[in-house]
Amino acid sequence: MEANKAVYQESRHTLLQVTEQLIQGIGKFDHDIALLTPANCIFRINRDIRFTKDKSPYKSNMGAYFAKGGKTGGYAGYYLHLQPNNQSFIAGGMYEPSAEALKKIRQEIDYNGDKLELIVEDKRFKELFGKLQGESLQRPPKGYNADHPHIDWLKLKTFIAVHPVTDVIVANQDFIDYTLKLFEALVPLNQFLNAALDDLE
Repeated sequence: MEANKAVYQESRHTLLQVTEQLIQGIGKFDHDIALLTPANCIFRINRDIRFTKDKSPYKSNMGAYFAKGGKTGGYAGYYLHLQPNNQSFIAGGMYEPSAEALKKIRQEIDYNGDKLELIVEDKRFKELFGKLQGESLQRPPKGYNADHPHIDWLKLKTFIAVHPVTDVIVANQDFIDYTLKLFEALVPLNQFLNAALDDLE
C-alpha cells in the first residue's frame, strides 16, 4: 500500500469530488440524498478478510452508495462501482437486505407485484439494465405458493439493476451526467422497494 499511497490518495480525492457532484445531482430527483455527505456514501478500501481465504488487505475497486441514511442506512439506493479493466458498473436497488427488510419487500411484491412489473418491464429500464438481478432461492419462500404470479421476484434475496460501463466511459468528461441519467432511471425501482421499508426505522 505504501508504494501506491500517492496514487490511492489522488484516486480517493477524485472519488470525493465525484461523490459530491453526484449527491448534488441525485438530490434534485431524490431529496433524501441531498442530505448526505461523501463520508456517508464512500466505502473503505480495506477488505474484511475474516471469513475469506483471500487475505489481500485492500480492494481492487472503489465504490459509493447513495441511499436514505447513507451506505449503512438499510434502504434501496444508487451505487457507483469503479474498477479498472472495464469492470466498473452503475447500479441501483437493494443488495442483501436484512431478514426483516426482505420480509417486507416480499410483502410489497405480494400486494403490489403488478406495479413492480410495470417498472422492470418498462422498455427504457430494460434497455439500460436488462433484467432485475440477484441471488434467488431454489424454492418459494415460506408463505408463498409456487404458482404465485410474481414468484420469480419473491424468490429473490437481492434486488439490483446493473449497467456495465467501460473504462472509456468512466474517463469521459460527461461521466457525471451519464451516471445521473442512469440513476434517475432507477428512481421508480428504489421508490417501490423503499415504500416497503419506511416503517423499519
